[in-house]
Amino acid sequence: MHASQGRSAGLGLALASAFAFGGSGVAAKPLIEAGLDPLHVVWLRVAGAALVMLPVAWRHRDLLRRKPALLAGFGLLAVAGVQACYFAAISRIPVGVALLIEYLAPALVLGWVRFVQRRPVTRAAALGVVLAVGGLACVVQVWSGLSLDLLGLLLALAAACCQVGYFVLSDQGSDEAEPADPIGVIAYGLLFGALVLTVVSRPWDMDWSVLGGTADLNGTAAPAWLLLGWIVLIATVLAYVTGVISVRKLSPQVAGVVACLEAVIATVLAWVLLGEHLAAPQIVGGAVVLVGAFIAQSSTPKTAAGEPVAGSAEPPAGGPEAVAGAAETAPDEAGLSAGRTAP
Repeated sequence: MHASQGRSAGLGLALASAFAFGGSGVAAKPLIEAGLDPLHVVWLRVAGAALVMLPVAWRHRDLLRRKPALLAGFGLLAVAGVQACYFAAISRIPVGVALLIEYLAPALVLGWVRFVQRRPVTRAAALGVVLAVGGLACVVQVWSGLSLDLLGLLLALAAACCQVGYFVLSDQGSDEAEPADPIGVIAYGLLFGALVLTVVSRPWDMDWSVLGGTADLNGTAAPAWLLLGWIVLIATVLAYVTGVISVRKLSPQVAGVVACLEAVIATVLAWVLLGEHLAAPQIVGGAVVLVGAFIAQSSTPKTAAGEPVAGSAEPPAGGPEAVAGAAETAPDEAGLSAGRTAP
């Protein structure tokens, strides 16, 4: 009975996390169109979330001594890199397209395993990569000569590459006796990310008056401060925390399935609130991308010593997420982000 209740609670939290992450782009794009630079929106998001998570960072201050490189890498790639590239991408291409491209990350992880680590991958993993790439071709409509903004596509791909860095970092130290607490890593990742973004984005040059005005949501004027509050409190703090807790209550593969809904939610919200309609081939291609990403994600190799083939063993029946994972936990997208550190 208790196991069933815990699983139901985990599913609810995973859905809440996917919805929260999926709404970040829809709230951010109107602020960008109202006059804020994408990097400034990212800085506001990360710095605001870092302030909220300061008590958590203080509680886990021992991580600064134990895992400084992990915290810095997580802040640089999983926080600053992913968010900056994603928000810059959605300023040029539709929200749904940007997020679907970012979902190539699990497939790119397998490329890292095969060509950098020189480890074989299973046929299922290879199939996932082929499906993801084929679906992406439909999303960007290559037969139209890449009608979407090329720089926007490259920025979305850069966000996916930063996700790969996150997965690789997540694999470090997962077999230690005292793995890093994931919520503590999130808190310090946000702090490190805020520091990096402060140098890069130069927030003192921001047009702060935009936050006192309104932003256009497909013809509806919305207070800019309300959209920012959603991005900071819901799409960042709540999204990360519920994602972490959900993975503890579910197996990584189940949480990964729910996390795939993030792209669907983002696309639907952008359709309803921003009027960003996707063509039928793009919708079909998006579905194929998600299927391929899930297959590739499910086939990501374990970290246990002696594992010969990527994806040749079943994922663990349960356990903490990637960064904090117990021994033999796979670097799964359902890890810290439950979809995303995405965006």
